[in-house]
Amino acid sequence: MTGIRESADRVLSLLRETGALLEGHFLLSSGLHSERYFQCARLLQHPGPASEVGGALADVCRDLGAETVVSPALGGVIIGHEVGRALGTRAIFVERHEGALCLRRGFELTPGEKVLVIEDVVTTGRSSREAAEAIREAGGEVVGLGAIVDRSGGVKLPYPFHSLLGLKTPTFEARDCPFCLKGERPLTKPGSRDLPVP
Repeated sequence: MTGIRESADRVLSLLRETGALLEGHFLLSSGLHSERYFQCARLLQHPGPASEVGGALADVCRDLGAETVVSPALGGVIIGHEVGRALGTRAIFVERHEGALCLRRGFELTPGEKVLVIEDVVTTGRSSREAAEAIREAGGEVVGLGAIVDRSGGVKLPYPFHSLLGLKTPTFEARDCPFCLKGERPLTKPGSRDLPVP
């Protein structure tokens, strides 16, 4: 991938080719509803495209000077690993334990270790913020955040944030969701966070 526009077009093409861009009525891990869902696992199951996208994301985040990549499990693990590979750093992950993201499995950070948080998709930025908090609690220094897709429409994050594809997709609280109000399209939850479908 070369320029920013070319990168975004290529990522969108890969999402479509791999069936990772879904249309319907979805319950997002944020609890919001949307007519579009990015199931990046469908793209990342293919090592070639995963490596390509990871390399491109590493390139836009390289100047942040990260020593380690940390991703929230589960969705960020593969892309985080690919970004770490491209940057020549290790790639570890945080996971939920008793409701909070934290380092487990013997993963540790040295005091002041410079960390890049990598996700597949950012909608509200909640898991990025939670991952950053877990990193700070473990002694690391968050230097930036990165994602394949930024679907937030300009969410404000407390660190430099880079994505390969910015694609504003409307999201709705359940009470305001036009599909729920009209009784259209059954609600599905394709994500990994344990949320009940109403």
